[in-house]
Amino acid sequence: MDTIAVVLHQPEQLALSRLPLSPPGEDDVVVHVEWSGISTGTERLLWSGKMPPFPGMGYPLVPGYESVGRVASAGPRSGRSEGERVFVPGARCFGEVRGLFGGAASRLVVPGAKVVPLGDTLAEQGVLLALAATARHAIAGGTQPDLIVGHGVLGRLLARLAVLDGGNPVVWERNPERAKGALGYTVIDPAQDERRNYRAIYDVSGDAALLDSLIARLAPGGEIVLAGFYSEPLSFAFPPAFMREARIRIAAQWMPDDLANVRDAAASGALSLDGLITHREDATSAPAAYRTAFSDPACLKMILDWRECA
Repeated sequence: MDTIAVVLHQPEQLALSRLPLSPPGEDDVVVHVEWSGISTGTERLLWSGKMPPFPGMGYPLVPGYESVGRVASAGPRSGRSEGERVFVPGARCFGEVRGLFGGAASRLVVPGAKVVPLGDTLAEQGVLLALAATARHAIAGGTQPDLIVGHGVLGRLLARLAVLDGGNPVVWERNPERAKGALGYTVIDPAQDERRNYRAIYDVSGDAALLDSLIARLAPGGEIVLAGFYSEPLSFAFPPAFMREARIRIAAQWMPDDLANVRDAAASGALSLDGLITHREDATSAPAAYRTAFSDPACLKMILDWRECA
């Protein structure tokens, strides 16, 4: 059994390749992928070669941790059923080619315990669940955000979840086009914001140089949550942070409970995923799709359609 997969052979050298698949065991499912998302955070770093040292890092690799598809076959101990639509947060089933994170392929072999059943409500929007779970995990670890830095998909999901929880966050965004699309919260240019008493600032910009400017906006005892991914070392001036008794927290990988929480919220309609997928391409156009996802400011989320890719 084989698959067609997106393979990064070296930084900025991406192609579709046919790869052999590991044989499925009794605990595994075979998933025929319908859609996969392109991450403009971690996958951009893999594509550019700027990803810091990371477990499993190395080329060639199959990227992707945002896949939705149907279970084509299910092992007797997999806990899943044929025909189920599931979310797949990546796979490692490509032999000598690394799966980091391994979801951008037409067919995947993955442990049944790793996939999450979706039902048929979400369809292509299911690719957004990894980012939604990341946002939920960040908020669940501390104070509700009253300032969010960045109005990309993760920033929007953070804001939507905060509103869902009764919050009223402000979002900073310098790009006028990206400032559009707020649902129940305010988006402003940071140059127009004079407030300096934010209790909880969530940064999803990935900009390692922002800490000093964010610390200057904190209330005494306030918290900065680093919810993005940073390719450069972070540093800050100590005296201003000392005067504010600032706290800095890193929000890491989401947990299964976070994913189940946002899946249920999205399926019920409580959490809207509308307006976040802005670009779609057939998987056969993957090289061009990745370049668009990483270079077009109007592209919030690019998805690949694998349904005609055999």
